[in-house]
Amino acid sequence: MVREQYTTTTEGTHVERPENQCAYKIGIYGWRKRCLYLFVLLLLIILLVNFGLTIWILKVMWFSPTGMGHLRVTSDGLRLEGESEFLFPLYAKEVHSRVDSSLLLQSTQNVTVNARNSEGEVTGRLKVGPQMVEVQSQQFQINSKEGKPLFTVDEKEVVVGTDRLRVTGPEGGLFEHSVETPLVKADPFQELRLESPTRSLSMDAPKGVHFKAHAGKIEALSQMDVIFHSHDGMESIVEATIEDHERQLMRTRPMTAC
Repeated sequence: MVREQYTTTTEGTHVERPENQCAYKIGIYGWRKRCLYLFVLLLLIILLVNFGLTIWILKVMWFSPTGMGHLRVTSDGLRLEGESEFLFPLYAKEVHSRVDSSLLLQSTQNVTVNARNSEGEVTGRLKVGPQMVEVQSQQFQINSKEGKPLFTVDEKEVVVGTDRLRVTGPEGGLFEHSVETPLVKADPFQELRLESPTRSLSMDAPKGVHFKAHAGKIEALSQMDVIFHSHDGMESIVEATIEDHERQLMRTRPMTAC
């Protein structure tokens, strides 16, 4: 602490002032000053390097006011152009491609699409694997572009909404239970065969069962008996000659063949 002393004198009196015994220097001098300048220079270099790295990252990652790289932020959501790889699950409300290109989902293992409710439980799942396509849902339905159901599957039944169901396999179609259809028809110049290897075969209709062979014959083979039964009306068999090329027709009212 510096104490200041004041001396009062009158005119004509000469007072000698004491010499300053201690001088104080203001500022930083010596090695402290050099260290301070070196530290400020180091901070300036770090600032310039960070600024250069920031500019380089912005240029490499293609940052722009509308997005980053091929990722664009629009009013409808996010738009991603080109191929992208996701290392973790992707959650989105809607995923669609551009008008002039297709949407491709590809994975080395499998592609799984899940639908969840508000509680996070999976309500529907589509899994495309290397050996099998699996659908887990209460109902599976395929519609046409007009919205008409073409194929519907649930726990109770399978509904085919097309005008024709065609089976092209050499072994035909195998049904473990009953089949309900208004018409069973073979391709032109091909045979139609209905058989039951171990049990009986029955055909029922409320308004009648009709057998038609336009260019061939009708055969009924059985290990035991062949029974034609009609509850009301009669059973009729009409056969045309070959010369007039008329159709061969077997027409019955409601009946059962075993």
